[in-house]
Amino acid sequence: MPSHNAVVDLGAAFETLRPRLIRIAYRMLGSVAEAEDIVQDAWLRWTAKDRASVRDPKAFLARIVTRLCLDHMKSARVRRETYPGTWLPEPVVELVEDEDDDLTLTLMMALERLSPLERAAFLLHDVFDVNFEEVASILDRDPASCRKLASRARDHVRESRPRYPVPEDRGRSIAEAFFQASRSGDPTALQSLLAEDVIIYSDGGGIRSAALNPIYGRDKTVRFFVGIAEKAGMPPVHRIENINGLPGIITIEADDLPQTVTLDIKEGLITAIYIMRNPDKLRHLMV
Repeated sequence: MPSHNAVVDLGAAFETLRPRLIRIAYRMLGSVAEAEDIVQDAWLRWTAKDRASVRDPKAFLARIVTRLCLDHMKSARVRRETYPGTWLPEPVVELVEDEDDDLTLTLMMALERLSPLERAAFLLHDVFDVNFEEVASILDRDPASCRKLASRARDHVRESRPRYPVPEDRGRSIAEAFFQASRSGDPTALQSLLAEDVIIYSDGGGIRSAALNPIYGRDKTVRFFVGIAEKAGMPPVHRIENINGLPGIITIEADDLPQTVTLDIKEGLITAIYIMRNPDKLRHLMV
């Protein structure tokens, strides 16, 4: 039987690593709730493990969380094949205060098109700075194979990484201007903020109204928001936040449910708009 102090130390060690483990799981799965469930499962396995056989708790727990995520992704991908409309990752506002990676919503969308192993190798090595020997142990592959997996993923997401990220103050200013223009239905102001090839992605989860398919181009995007403004009443209370590494807007809509709008901005113009309306993915913002 472990002593009381051993149990306390066990819990303290896990809690120290919990933020990192949630970051790994969230970036693998795109879901806050599922990430928390995975980390809780990892805790149960951690408490049942003979700690004398664990040389490196950080590596051991990363291995457990990643493998649980890979197993979970098999069923998650089947569910997404029947998902109503566009699937978007859950919006997260400042997931971890000291987060220092730059894996934005745009890059997470790019990762969705990778195989689970490519995604895991890229995240572990390029985002969480795990060496390839450890990655190989986690994925049950040799280091050379893991390097190839990460390289393929890196090539795929490179084009999604902004060459010149928008400064935070500038991003917040553009987000505020976009909110005012879209809610007032000002076509001229909208035109000035949008790139010609802008895309709208909207996720209602089949629960709230949302565009089932992406909307392409500046003209269609302007018409989309002008149409919404014509049907809407007074603009809702809003706040500007950093959502998944990008400038975003959180509002409480007429149905008393939250909505997030996240903006990808390149060279001063909005190139992609991600609208989250699925209440199941917004529960963590309802408090």
